[in-house]
Amino acid sequence: MTDEIFAFPSFHSRDRELSDSDLARIRMAEHVRNLILTSFTSTADASHIDEAVSHVESALAAIRHEGTPGSAAAESHFSDRSPFYGAMNPLSMPMAMGIDNEVGEFGAVIGDAVFTEPYEGPPGHCHGGFIAAAFDEVLGMAQSLTGRPGMTGKLSITYRSPTPLHTQIRFKGWVEKVDGRKIFTRGTAHTGDTLCAEAEVLFLSMPPELMDQLRKGRDLKQ
Repeated sequence: MTDEIFAFPSFHSRDRELSDSDLARIRMAEHVRNLILTSFTSTADASHIDEAVSHVESALAAIRHEGTPGSAAAESHFSDRSPFYGAMNPLSMPMAMGIDNEVGEFGAVIGDAVFTEPYEGPPGHCHGGFIAAAFDEVLGMAQSLTGRPGMTGKLSITYRSPTPLHTQIRFKGWVEKVDGRKIFTRGTAHTGDTLCAEAEVLFLSMPPELMDQLRKGRDLKQ
């Protein structure tokens, strides 16, 4: 193994302007999020649900394309397709991300999220798996502030208090230290003054060639 530092500045920073098609996908993703939540919580009767299904089928027919499957997602930047803060991804909340440059050597990443019923675990509260995934996303962005490409090596979560739905949860993540290829990070999740969870995540930096291989492998599966 080598302690060489690999520059990787663009992974979490959009490197091009959004096109009209991109902006349209963002608008569509917002409607799909509303559809997911509303369809999940609706008490409508079967006839109204069947009517909605027919509209959904028509919408799918309008946007279905016979070209390369998944090409739009593959071509979009990670900041737009992220499953947590990507505005184009209908599975994202999306989490609002920001940087606090006053924390530590590299700064901290702040992620504000509001979980709704599709994310529910205990009654009225978020499933712990989504909390862990949100930490992975926030701390993944935090470790990228070092300028290195890193992938998650170990993720440890300590749950302190149930995380409520329909309430802003603030995730905060920062780099504690860098030791060769190892990037050690920590994070917290609060609702107001209540600590909901803490995280420790180890990332392992990797050469850019490996990321290129991952991209090529994905493209071959399209």
